Amino acid sequence: MYHVKVTFATMRRVLEQLAHDHRTVALIFFVPVILLWLLRWLFTDNLTVFDRLAPALLGVFPFIIMFIVTSIATLRERTGGTLERLMALPIAKLDFVVGYMLAFGLLAVIQAGIASSVLVYWIGVAIEGPQWFLVVMALADALLGTALGLFVSAFARTEFQAVQFMPAFILPQLLICGLLMPLSQMPDLLEAIAYFLPVTYAIDALNIVVDHSDITSEAWRDLWVVLAFAIGAILLGALTLRRRTK
Repeated sequence: MYHVKVTFATMRRVLEQLAHDHRTVALIFFVPVILLWLLRWLFTDNLTVFDRLAPALLGVFPFIIMFIVTSIATLRERTGGTLERLMALPIAKLDFVVGYMLAFGLLAVIQAGIASSVLVYWIGVAIEGPQWFLVVMALADALLGTALGLFVSAFARTEFQAVQFMPAFILPQLLICGLLMPLSQMPDLLEAIAYFLPVTYAIDALNIVVDHSDITSEAWRDLWVVLAFAIGAILLGALTLRRRTK
């Protein structure tokens, strides 16, 4: 049975742990900003390319970072015996997973707000659409990365193995999501596969915000698709969550 109080207790415990882990906090909050700034520096002589890439990367960076942080943090909970002790209490797997999602979701809101503000007001990328939708899409991508990190952590025995899942779950999506090449210019098979990957819809929504002052129906569709994938990953994470690594 799902318990709301237990969920929020899990959320509070995760946030308290992260408050003492300054390197992880820096990774979540500041690395996306630094990467965007470096990219801006790299394309100093070709700002047109940067203006097209930067908004999309605003969704990619939280997705990748949250995937790595969550998969390793969850694995530590299991290998350290914390999860086994928690499961001895009246706590359901869904309590644990949703608590993690809420904790990292709160961090993702702050992260998305900082990164989007830097992108729009400091770096100066022209965005036709509302900034709040950039934040919402970055948050959805971060939640997706968190959910996938929870899911894949069940199949890892060590932190190194958890990181190894990144080439399997993350890199293929980045290659064919439309970030490097428009979907219409890809081979037919790869284009068809791309439409079954959540990052494709995240990139599409962020690109729409750049070019349209209003949020189109396609952008809303993309947002709901990403959230649907995140919810599916949460449920799979709860089903596959193990108390300990044998």
